[in-house]
Amino acid sequence: MREAFHGDLARLGEQLSAMCARSAVAMRQATTALLGADLPLAEQVLGADAELDLLRSQCEEQAHSLLALQAPVAGDLRLVLSAVYCADKIERMGDLAAHIADTARFTHPAHAVPDELTGKFAELGRITAGMADRIGELISAPAEGSFAELEQCDHGVDALHAEVFEIITAPEWPHGAASASSLALVARFYERFGDQSVSVARRLEFAATGDLPS
Repeated sequence: MREAFHGDLARLGEQLSAMCARSAVAMRQATTALLGADLPLAEQVLGADAELDLLRSQCEEQAHSLLALQAPVAGDLRLVLSAVYCADKIERMGDLAAHIADTARFTHPAHAVPDELTGKFAELGRITAGMADRIGELISAPAEGSFAELEQCDHGVDALHAEVFEIITAPEWPHGAASASSLALVARFYERFGDQSVSVARRLEFAATGDLPS
């Protein structure tokens, strides 16, 4: 019975890792669509978001089944409850990537990001997608200090977010208020993606150690 239970736990982890992989792909593709005004790619990201929603539902159903049928305690209970929490956060990461893709679709055929900010948004996409990749690795192989590692990455995202905001609110900004508002929102989507990633890393470390990092 316990062997079957731990097999189910392993499958639950695999589902979460698959969700991380999809959210990372969504962020990379959304960033490419945003910077390249690529309408087909933006629509691809938006269409794929429903698949991530389905994976979250499957994770929740699997976790609820384990809670009802196996009545786990202690460390096993932490793992199951953490899986439910993480699935919700990872699904939200996919939503944020879809919001970025939707901006690319809305502004098409124009480019939403002017040339002077292309590098910063490309870096935002690189860091955040990498955070999702790393979470997927940590689900399969928990590592000590993983929360601090992801939090450090998030500091980089926060710094870029602040730099973008400073540029678009400067008096000499040449692209108008509508552009500034749109870019502020998109930069916020990246910043929130990073925050959600850190939340997942925090809960994974709790599941592995029993201590909730501060």
